[in-house]
Amino acid sequence: MMRGLTRGLIGAGVLAAVSATAAAARPIEPPHAAPPPKTQTVVFAGGCFWGIQSVFQHVKGVVSATSGYAGGWKDKPDYEEVSSGATGHAESVRVVFDTSQVSFADLMRVFFTVAHDPTQLNRQGPDVGTQYRSAIFYMNDEQKDMAQAYIGQLNASHLYAKPIVTQVAKLKNFYRAEDYHQNYAELHPDQPYIVINDAPKVVNLKKNFPTFFTDKLAAHE
Repeated sequence: MMRGLTRGLIGAGVLAAVSATAAAARPIEPPHAAPPPKTQTVVFAGGCFWGIQSVFQHVKGVVSATSGYAGGWKDKPDYEEVSSGATGHAESVRVVFDTSQVSFADLMRVFFTVAHDPTQLNRQGPDVGTQYRSAIFYMNDEQKDMAQAYIGQLNASHLYAKPIVTQVAKLKNFYRAEDYHQNYAELHPDQPYIVINDAPKVVNLKKNFPTFFTDKLAAHE
């Protein structure tokens, strides 16, 4: 009887040890991968797209900045057609951004402060015509409302001597510009047009928005 009881106790002890070992051997749940970044897209126009693209390529959180044409009626226009002013398109930049790093409001601050002069109607610096107009082509009603509200605030603040003339319109189409227009300012830093008109914008971005600035360029699609 004692021997049987002892065997029973030993058996219970072994079973408990096996159970503990099995519990310890259970695979640990692997860490969950970080969720992919939530991105949004908006299209800005403000003169020659070389400078606009260059500015947004230097903003932290911008995934890509692509030069192209938006706001017109001509399907698949080329540079010469848009430059003629006959297509209704504006030289534009499509900006895809990670909302966990930079907000639409932040991008508007950059756009209105250093990327261009929003008080110039149908021109920007030496470039004249509707193809060089100031515009925000929004993707949803939230962007529309924020853009209109921000322009209202800028006008009410009298930060600029003249009224803001930036158009706020729904994006209906965007056509990627030719390859030689992509990353143009970075590839031709010594070209006089870039030196005079576009390089200072990036300098001002770094000076006025140091927390937004990055030397690591965003891609272009």
